[in-house]
Amino acid sequence: MAKTGTLFIVSTPIGNLDDITHRAIKILNEVDLIAAEDTRHSQKLLQHWGVNTRMTAVHDHNEKQISDRLIDQLKGGMDIALISDAGTPLISDPGYNLVNRCTEKEVTVVPVPGVCAAIAALSASGLPTDQFLFYGFLPVKQVAKHSVLERLNNETATTVFYESPRRIADTVKAIIEVLGEERKITIAKEITKAFETFYSASAVEVLAWLLDDANHQRGEFVLMVAGAPKNDTEMPPESLQLLKTLIAELPLKKAAAITASHYGLKKNALYQYGLTLNE
Repeated sequence: MAKTGTLFIVSTPIGNLDDITHRAIKILNEVDLIAAEDTRHSQKLLQHWGVNTRMTAVHDHNEKQISDRLIDQLKGGMDIALISDAGTPLISDPGYNLVNRCTEKEVTVVPVPGVCAAIAALSASGLPTDQFLFYGFLPVKQVAKHSVLERLNNETATTVFYESPRRIADTVKAIIEVLGEERKITIAKEITKAFETFYSASAVEVLAWLLDDANHQRGEFVLMVAGAPKNDTEMPPESLQLLKTLIAELPLKKAAAITASHYGLKKNALYQYGLTLNE
């Protein structure tokens, strides 16, 4: 009986071509076929590292159709490497259908770890990393985008999104509208590239920074949003009562600021708690 081949999920650089592992180069050289999201794009990387393995295109528009053929090749003993344009395949990139079908057909799938933009950005964000949620790209339409953000209003873990340059400012505006202008955000753009930039501040300050210079909105973004306060145990009951009283007469932002000053508490925590009172 012929030996079934292996599908390798190979991570590739997101900018700096040196960010590839020795194992990844070895696998790319040894497999019979490389399934690439964009063969023309990946050719630059492969040429840089002297990889001459034959490629075929596997992307969002043809993955379902081509998966059967690739599985037949794997069943016939071929080893195939799956790569995306950048980073780890399947993480907001094509590949799920193929990998899912491989597991159904009992084809061995082996990850070859490497760069992932979300993890790279999170590690340098300054935000808590003990718990985090990755949401990929937020919906384009405002109603759907607000709906997702509203579900995260009380989420205490750091939330990680990808965002495009043309939508980054609108997405931060939506965060301000739903989660509040005091919610801390870190944005990372052009990670590992010449103009790599991290900027961390309140949501309203991040928006101002984005709008201050058109160059600040250029590049590929990882958007990381701090979680809501984990609980109210550090806020004395009397402080919460004062906040509720002030909210009846004042805007939430001002009521939170007064309460925070009076009790020596964090304004943002009180602000986030105030938002929950209207739910």
